[in-house]
Amino acid sequence: MYSLQIEHPVTDFTVWKGAFDRFAPARQEAGVRGHRVLRPVDDPAYVVVELDFDTPEQAEGFLEFLTARVWSSPEAAPALVGTPRTRILACEERL
Repeated sequence: MYSLQIEHPVTDFTVWKGAFDRFAPARQEAGVRGHRVLRPVDDPAYVVVELDFDTPEQAEGFLEFLTARVWSSPEAAPALVGTPRTRILACEERL
């Protein structure tokens, strides 16, 4: 399994979460097998998202979609602050 990890600050978590939820069909079409939305306990204005894929190519393809079609549009990505930090991770062990 591979995960696309995305981190960034937000101005309003509720607004951001509404936009995230609207992209559920796009995540499903891209092959996302599961996801986690995490927030640091000491910083509620920061979000970490992990999206799980079967292949690194699927993760790379969805990252390209996010960069070109979502994060480049304030309407599609309300409450996003700055450019998200991303990386694709390989799962080496799962409990």
